[in-house]
Amino acid sequence: MNPFWRLDCRYFIGDRPCKFKRLCEGCEQYSPMGHRILIVKLAAIGDVLRTTPLLTGLKRAYPQSHITWVVDKEADPLLKNNPFIDRLLPFGFAPLLPLWAESFDLAIGLEKEPRGAAIVSKVEAKEKRGFALGPEGNPFPLNPSSEYAFFLGLSDELKFYQNKKTYPELIFEIAQIEYQKDDYLLFLSPEDSAFAEKFTRKAGFKKSDRLIGLNTGAGSVFANKAWTEEGYLGLIRQLKKERGTKVLLLGGPGERERNRRILNKARGAVIDTGCDNTLGQFAAILNLCDLVVTGDTTAMHLAIGLKKKVVALFGPTCAQEIELYGRGDKIVSSIPCAPCYRRKCEVSPNCMEAITVEEVMRKIKGLLPR
Repeated sequence: MNPFWRLDCRYFIGDRPCKFKRLCEGCEQYSPMGHRILIVKLAAIGDVLRTTPLLTGLKRAYPQSHITWVVDKEADPLLKNNPFIDRLLPFGFAPLLPLWAESFDLAIGLEKEPRGAAIVSKVEAKEKRGFALGPEGNPFPLNPSSEYAFFLGLSDELKFYQNKKTYPELIFEIAQIEYQKDDYLLFLSPEDSAFAEKFTRKAGFKKSDRLIGLNTGAGSVFANKAWTEEGYLGLIRQLKKERGTKVLLLGGPGERERNRRILNKARGAVIDTGCDNTLGQFAAILNLCDLVVTGDTTAMHLAIGLKKKVVALFGPTCAQEIELYGRGDKIVSSIPCAPCYRRKCEVSPNCMEAITVEEVMRKIKGLLPR
């Protein structure tokens, strides 16, 4: 027996046959990995999704490449159907153990928090870009092109007022890849698409209906990221007057009580999509919408990734970092202290209370003219 193994084939597994059920010698499906690339971007869910444009740039720069991405399990559903990713590793001891035996041509660290930065510090790679963890236990930039993004996290003056670069621009700069306004990459699973189709049939939507999604929450990390309940109720009343328009109420477990109050007060003027959907199901429901109104949160990034029209509402966070790709519009609170990234706020009226129903309706009509 003359063993012939192609360990550098992207389809080779080693402990069982590959998907083609072929031995290596003479296999026509042999595809060398080429440039082995590691991306470390763990969280948060929206940040992971807005990092996906980098995949297009990497494949453009390294057409023959094998990409491994390390991510938190919460964001895993957004990446598992992505054909640009050859291997997806959820963060954890067992899944990451093979990395200590492997080597890469390029490692890109996009996390400044210790656990993500530590992976980049310890993994073997010919070249490293982005952020790693130093012996003092603090992150540091690995290459000159990462220094601007590093300073952005240290200076409120730079982040809040001076910076004009979007997040995609920043990560392309970090990775030293040419940015061509590459879009988000989001692929729904067949199961999630079928879930949305079932919801459509149950709701009785017509092809002529305009579906507008209202995502009412924005997480609990920062104060006042979400628009007010009164604002959404006022918007629902205005949208009800628009012929052929159906309003979908969107949210997750954190919006259960908020959406219940809105539903009770809206009195049948809005369709409840539920607050217990999986991340994939939630994305599939968003995909039904012609336009989504949302704060700076996961739903906004999902809508961008699904190529939806978006009206994005900004208070305490930086609107300039968000790229809408010409498919949406931003409403940035005019209150002087915004943005601030405060976790608590006692300002009254606050930044989100300053955004009016009339402003939002104007943006909607501008994006969805009759």
